[in-house]
Amino acid sequence: MMNPLLGVYSLASRAVCRLKAARVQAGFVKQRRPPLPVVSVGNLTLGGSEKTPLVMELLARIPGYGLRPALVTRGYRGEWERAGGVVSDGKALFGDWKEAGDEPFMAARRFPQAGVFVGKDRYRSCLRAEELGFDVAILDDGFQHIRLSRNMDIVLHDPGGPRVPLREGIPALKRADILLLKKNGDPDFRRKWDRKFPSLEIFDYRVVLKEIRSLDSGEIISPAALGGKKLLAFCGIARPERFFALLEESGITPKSRRVFPDHFFYPPRALAGIAASCRTDEIEALITTEKDGVKLLGRSSLLSPGRVYILAMGLEIPEAFFDRVAEALGLAGQARDSGTNELANLPGGLR
Repeated sequence: MMNPLLGVYSLASRAVCRLKAARVQAGFVKQRRPPLPVVSVGNLTLGGSEKTPLVMELLARIPGYGLRPALVTRGYRGEWERAGGVVSDGKALFGDWKEAGDEPFMAARRFPQAGVFVGKDRYRSCLRAEELGFDVAILDDGFQHIRLSRNMDIVLHDPGGPRVPLREGIPALKRADILLLKKNGDPDFRRKWDRKFPSLEIFDYRVVLKEIRSLDSGEIISPAALGGKKLLAFCGIARPERFFALLEESGITPKSRRVFPDHFFYPPRALAGIAASCRTDEIEALITTEKDGVKLLGRSSLLSPGRVYILAMGLEIPEAFFDRVAEALGLAGQARDSGTNELANLPGGLR
């Protein structure tokens, strides 16, 4: 059952979103058009729906078309969220995860050639990205940010997932260009959405494990290498069940689990609690998400004598989806290099 307070929030949020969309459609509010193409990634629900993994996939693919991508995001809970800031200009990092927010900092480390711009004023971020020579902006969590004009709206949705409150009503999909539906094994879902939105292009996606690596050394290991170890798995993400499910699908069964709030900062007291659990359960190694990992750099000794591993997740999406993105950027028919290894140039302990 949905939390009653979240249900009230959902009703209010959907009403506000309908009003905002109506004002833009009626011309009372003008959309601002940035000086570079914008691809928006968003969803309808509150909380995680694989937006960040999709942003990562786009940042990995777009350079194959000869373009320099920039991530434009709010930088939620980062110190620069209100005033805005440049996390990376594609050459150097200018902030840490506390200033940038955990997800923007993670993107900047994984893709050192990409730009990463944070702040509530996404239009201003787009202007700065264009000034620094970037060719396309990936607008994170942008579906409800309709005052900013965009070339393509991509919406992710999990129709078979747990019941979570809607930020915006289902009819809002009429203004989307692409709907990515999470595979759930029920073909009726796909046919239902095809009938409901005949002009909407629909593709399936699946969450996959990209790799597991040591937080400190960057050493990549196979899931089987953790199969016989006593593991503690922990995370602070919006939908922790996704992380634990991916571990199980990869043949990794943790002995114990710890769940923290989304965007958790991991103060010393929390790390001490994890270390205590490791001693009680005789834990040999720990595993967490990539987003959590950026907040633990240089602090792994506070957790356990055992090694800390990072699970990097990605999305399996049909190539036709990326072809549509290329068309929206005016690159239809252009040869692409889809074999880019987005982890090859990763610095330090997140390689």
